[in-house]
Amino acid sequence: MAFEKGFIKMLLFRSWWYDPYQLKARVIQAIYEMKKDKGLEQRLRKEIVYTNRVCVESGLIRSSDGNISIRLEDDRFLVTPSGLYKRRLKLKQLLIVNHQGEIIKGQGGLKPSSELLMHLEAYRQREAIRAVLHAHPPYSTALTIAGIPFPTDIIPEVVLALGDVPTAPYATPGTQDLALSISDLFKNHNAILLSNHGSLTVGKTLEEALLALERMELAAQMYYLAYNLGKIIPLPEEEIKRLKASIEQTLS
Repeated sequence: MAFEKGFIKMLLFRSWWYDPYQLKARVIQAIYEMKKDKGLEQRLRKEIVYTNRVCVESGLIRSSDGNISIRLEDDRFLVTPSGLYKRRLKLKQLLIVNHQGEIIKGQGGLKPSSELLMHLEAYRQREAIRAVLHAHPPYSTALTIAGIPFPTDIIPEVVLALGDVPTAPYATPGTQDLALSISDLFKNHNAILLSNHGSLTVGKTLEEALLALERMELAAQMYYLAYNLGKIIPLPEEEIKRLKASIEQTLS
């Protein structure tokens, strides 16, 4: 409220020579824009905390691991802080950073996620994406530890809604090397696996990124169960072609 009053006073001081009706309209518009931005930011904070809770309860994120971000306007990003127990994450603990990873707004003493460089690289590669979700899904990550490529041919949902899921080479968490390891892969994929580490999914909304993560982990779990039950029987090649053709038909 203090900021809004100060902003309005500044506007009045700098605009005293304007027509009073025009000035009033500008003040009303300025107040509206500020409230609108605050409302959007609050809604996105709630989305992150909700998505974080879904991931925790599903076992996709544990302890203080994993991180989430959303692209705001003007090259700003809302991101989870580093080192906090995810089950206790609160709205006020989320930070806003710029495209260089510098904190613009946040609770004192908190730092952005250690994987922020990876998030920023994903945003640089894809202007259209608005959300990035890094998790540690156990079955999907286990595939990378065992050196098994992600199975894209065992259930229709992967073919229709997820597509190929490449695996990035191992790089030390929290480093520029990790960000570079995913750079080229994200140009054409919405989900990738990080060798011996976890996953990264993106979307035009945070819900899209979460859906990609859940589909990926379900497919990996089904692969594991089927492997332990007996022989893996993939979808017939003709069926995969039919499914891909239906995607192209829908897009056209």
